[in-house]
Amino acid sequence: MTRRALWLFGKPGPMRDYYREDYPTLDTAWCDMDFLAIDLETSGLDPNTDEILSVGFVPIRRGAVHLAEARHMLVRPTRPIPERTAIIHGLLDGTLENAPPLDAVMPEVLKAMSALVPVAHHAPVERAFLSNACKMLYGQPLVVPYVDTLRLERRVLERRQEAISNGVLRLNAARQRYNLPRYRAHNAMVDAIASAELFLAQVAHMDTKKPPRLDEISVG
Repeated sequence: MTRRALWLFGKPGPMRDYYREDYPTLDTAWCDMDFLAIDLETSGLDPNTDEILSVGFVPIRRGAVHLAEARHMLVRPTRPIPERTAIIHGLLDGTLENAPPLDAVMPEVLKAMSALVPVAHHAPVERAFLSNACKMLYGQPLVVPYVDTLRLERRVLERRQEAISNGVLRLNAARQRYNLPRYRAHNAMVDAIASAELFLAQVAHMDTKKPPRLDEISVG
């Protein structure tokens, strides 16, 4: 279903407000649109059974990362956090017991995403969890093209005919190839900022005569 159809037939609320806003067409040059780098920390990797524990995002406007507008929001889970994932991101049951529930956080996330193109490193994870959250809360999926900085980096290495060994596409490994500083991983806001900076570096190094268009840098 198209974004317009989802707006026309959607129930009043945050999801319908999101689809009401105009969105860049696929032939729009990247420099003529704005983006929202976004990252999630979750209780696992299955969006059907695991939960969003934190959301971090930062807007990219006119080719610049707007750090003053970066946000980090914790989400109270409905089930205990598995120890295997708590070790990775450091989010514990006690840390999140006073955080707002997902239905209080998602309206703010959708408002921040409004009319912006989402950017994420390994975007299928963010895409699946956010869309599943929207279906659960509002009865509609989140239909939007994403920029996946991992996919862009894979394309760069393949074009150079470089071997893609285990770990070379991780966020910090990709950043090092552009001489970007190393940040502490597994904090949603820090990873969102890191992805935003990586995206701008990737676009700046693209060997194209014209600024790349949305359909050249995104996945539908």
